[in-house]
Amino acid sequence: MHFEETSATVRVAAYPLSADHDHRRVLAEIGDASLVLIGEATHGTHEFYSLRAGVTRALIEEKGFSAVAIEGDWPDAYRVNRYVQSSGNDTDAVSALSGFARFPTWMWRNTAVAEFVGWLRSHNAEVSAPERQVGFYGLDLYSLHASMRAVVEYLDDHDPSAARAARESYSCFEEFGHDIDTYAWATSRLGGKGEGTCEDAVMRELITLREKRTELLSRDGPMASDEFFYAEQNARLAANAERYYRTMFRGRVQSWNVRDQHMAETLEELLSHLRLRGQAPKVVVWAHNSHLGDARATDMGDSGELNLGQLARQRYGAEVKLIGLTTYAGTVIAATDWGEPGYLRRVRPALEGSYENLFHQAGVERFLLTFKDGTPVHSVLAEPRLERAIGVIYRPETERMSHYFKARLSEQFDAIIHIDQTRGVEPVEDIAAWDPSEAPETFPSGV
Repeated sequence: MHFEETSATVRVAAYPLSADHDHRRVLAEIGDASLVLIGEATHGTHEFYSLRAGVTRALIEEKGFSAVAIEGDWPDAYRVNRYVQSSGNDTDAVSALSGFARFPTWMWRNTAVAEFVGWLRSHNAEVSAPERQVGFYGLDLYSLHASMRAVVEYLDDHDPSAARAARESYSCFEEFGHDIDTYAWATSRLGGKGEGTCEDAVMRELITLREKRTELLSRDGPMASDEFFYAEQNARLAANAERYYRTMFRGRVQSWNVRDQHMAETLEELLSHLRLRGQAPKVVVWAHNSHLGDARATDMGDSGELNLGQLARQRYGAEVKLIGLTTYAGTVIAATDWGEPGYLRRVRPALEGSYENLFHQAGVERFLLTFKDGTPVHSVLAEPRLERAIGVIYRPETERMSHYFKARLSEQFDAIIHIDQTRGVEPVEDIAAWDPSEAPETFPSGV
């Protein structure tokens, strides 16, 4: 089908959304799904965070969702979890989010997330039973050292002899210092398992902690189950993070798969924990489109990559809804390279022939597309086409190579929300100056 005909098909199928995102229409599409994975085409776009927060509030209030899980580190998110359940020491949402101190800080330390976290604490304050309060959790695995410290701190309080053993096990990493890249590089030269890695050390602590589950919970009582769960997931994270870093220099596919398998395992553990608490295991996940859209419908999947969206569909079937978010142009907070400062940067108009360009040509500023088998829009968007992905790094000078891949969109997602013009997130810190390599948007007038 020609581009113009495809654009017309999209225009007919598009459900226009109002400025408040028309959450009721989105909830109707979600239906009775208990796992709702909501993506984003960039990590630095305000409308994506705001929209997800609005839909999530509605899911919590109207459909009884019990947890939010994000593409963020477990210890940092759990600090927020304590705050929203009024069990931590932070006095406001911005302080609770300060654990997200590692690059890129703007990804979770932004005004849209802070506003949602503040709302979630207020919502939970109205819930009479503590075990019914909504939680906030992290799915990612970059917190190796923080997670090991958390395991030791938990054992210091509950089993000092086990804490001493854990310190001994985790001391394996000391020769590499706190530079995890050094560990990744050194162990990659070993070609896999064997002497010189810390695999046995992290696995030993995970197994030991799990063996102590019954003893610790029977002694400390059921109210201690949340803190044991937190420690256990940190121990599992340390084991998976060690594996991730050990594979980091062996190619993108292997390390990517370790990371997304960890996310899927964490989600499964979270669902089990919610059931044990007597809660409905209903979870909203916030992460990038590349993690949440089914990898089997992309050329990354063709190269051997899998992702959280694929694994969730395979395990939970019709319980899952995958919703992607896209944009055509605007601004974004992003860095020029890993670890560099984040700047407000102009997002180039999407390439001709891409899905984003197709949606722009449809002429609707903000809309929802749903993909039911057999519908014309499902058929035309099942044809391979370019799709854009901007993470925390944006390189417009190599736009096609750095930020596009081929996908079959109507097989990748159950629905798409497109917002044609978007703007960068608002970090809670003042880091949003224009990239000095670009002219400001109002150049040359400055207005």
